[in-house]
Amino acid sequence: MLESYITNDYIRAIVILVGLLIIFRIIVSVLKRIILKIVNKTKTDIDNVIIKKSSLPITLILLFISVQIAMNELTLSQEIQDLISKVIIILIGYVTYVVLNVFFIEVWKSVVKRANRKTIESLTNLMQGIFEIIIVILVILYVLYYWGVQITPLLAGLGIVGLAVALALQPTLNNIFSGIAMILDDSVRVGDLVYIDANTKGKILKIGLRSTKINTFDNEVIIVPNSKLADSMIQNVALPEPKSRVVIPFSVAYGSNINKVKEIVLKEIKSITKVCSDPEPFVRFIEMGTSSLNFKAYFYVESYDDRFPTIDEANTKIYNALRKNKIEIPFPQMDVHLKKE
Repeated sequence: MLESYITNDYIRAIVILVGLLIIFRIIVSVLKRIILKIVNKTKTDIDNVIIKKSSLPITLILLFISVQIAMNELTLSQEIQDLISKVIIILIGYVTYVVLNVFFIEVWKSVVKRANRKTIESLTNLMQGIFEIIIVILVILYVLYYWGVQITPLLAGLGIVGLAVALALQPTLNNIFSGIAMILDDSVRVGDLVYIDANTKGKILKIGLRSTKINTFDNEVIIVPNSKLADSMIQNVALPEPKSRVVIPFSVAYGSNINKVKEIVLKEIKSITKVCSDPEPFVRFIEMGTSSLNFKAYFYVESYDDRFPTIDEANTKIYNALRKNKIEIPFPQMDVHLKKE
């Protein structure tokens, strides 16, 4: 019918293409509004995430469908038509990958929802990488099957190749299983402050498939293989709880009033905002040194993140309070006597 009004094949194809795009756009907009009204009433965010991530590939699919229909008005080779069909199948596979990926991750979160929040984050990052690899392989196999490729011999070959690859990638697999073991053991979590050795200390940024990223105090990232981290002796400051103890050593001169020193220092410690009242701070007279009376002040802070700022504030307050009360703070010195002959 359209041929009687537009005789030029190319112009007719363009008109059909534009018309289909407008129609599809209207249909998609209406359906999107209806679907969003429905999913906004649900308790889960999985449907919102799926709609958001699949919007672009669905638009591309409709574009290529419109192109394929418009191309029917032209005399094109079968190869070009097959190419367009293959591109559409790839896009459908991508949409399938997005939906399955989001679905598996949300299901995984619901499975481990009773675990610690940081544990969920660490384990989700690790399992998402595994899920993505599996889903990509399944989608590729589906696309090959739709194109007419015999995947049965391919699967048999992949089994043999997979065994050889597993042997060749044994260190990598060791890192993967070490990462899973650490997370399930709840020994390290994202956000924890860990000390591994003198040169490796900082906060856990991410526990990945092969390695763990640690952000140091110098704002540098150290990448440690999971197997090495699992075999190391780790000091996790965040466990068993974020509350952390602080010890402040200080000294006064001989002849100072010990009880007065304790009273002054304890008063200053309790005036610090981040210091916990339970357990209560206290000061101990440790020893009579060679040239000083040595003390230590003990207190807790709510989080290990507050340790270093609190140490600075405590040292400042103790020093100023001792000077204000005329209590001498000794320092190493040497007396030299010259003998005149």
